[in-house]
Amino acid sequence: MRLDHPANSTIVHRVQVKKSTASAPRAMELNFTGKRALVTGAGKGIGREIAVLLSSFGAEVVALGRTQADLDTLSEEIGCETATVDVSDVQCTTRVAESLGAIDLLVNNAGISRPQAFLETRVEEFDETMSVNVRAVMIVSQVVARGMIERGTGGAIVNISSQASLVAIKDHAAYCASKGALDQLTKVMALELGSQGIRVNCINPTVTLTPMAAMAWGDPAKSGPMLDKIPLGRFANPLDVAYAAAYLLSDAAAMIHGVSLPVDGGYLIS
Repeated sequence: MRLDHPANSTIVHRVQVKKSTASAPRAMELNFTGKRALVTGAGKGIGREIAVLLSSFGAEVVALGRTQADLDTLSEEIGCETATVDVSDVQCTTRVAESLGAIDLLVNNAGISRPQAFLETRVEEFDETMSVNVRAVMIVSQVVARGMIERGTGGAIVNISSQASLVAIKDHAAYCASKGALDQLTKVMALELGSQGIRVNCINPTVTLTPMAAMAWGDPAKSGPMLDKIPLGRFANPLDVAYAAAYLLSDAAAMIHGVSLPVDGGYLIS
């Protein structure tokens, strides 16, 4: 069948849009009441801030960390469940993750940095960095995702990556490599777990003012040039990252999946 239209005619396409059956909230609310949230590396810095923030939004927090004293003070502050684990230990990490029961939300935050020039990077430090920053994420996420799938509940996972996955940073060969790998792992997780109702995203902060960052960036001669590249003129605070994580874990981000979200004050546009 041939359809002829006059040269100056207007063709109108009418499309029926099916309205969503989901109720749309009038204002965005972050409410994790009834949810269990597992945060690794929760004893200090970004992980601790995330744990405290999620608890303030009603989540039942399970905090993992290497130092029991840090976890004890966190538990006193927010009343969370804790477990001490070195996530570079495969068997211990697997055993602890499997012992935690149902987890609805997961934040893979545990990470290390061993600044070394490329030619001075030692195999031992490279392997340790990869084991904590990448392998542990895979192990914990596998355990948690299997539980989500078995329960049929779905869930959300946020991996804390870095701007070091997106740009080269001098003296950070192992760290940059590990965070680049983490971004790719996040994408594969999102691709394979999305059909099970499990959302996976990662956050890529700039230098964030934690104890680890203070060690790496405490020298003004080093921090000055980095600050000059950040249009907002400051490094991130742990709370900046924590709010981004909370949003990505929430139902407000229900259609955000497989993204790498820079929290960098505009570093990547400079």
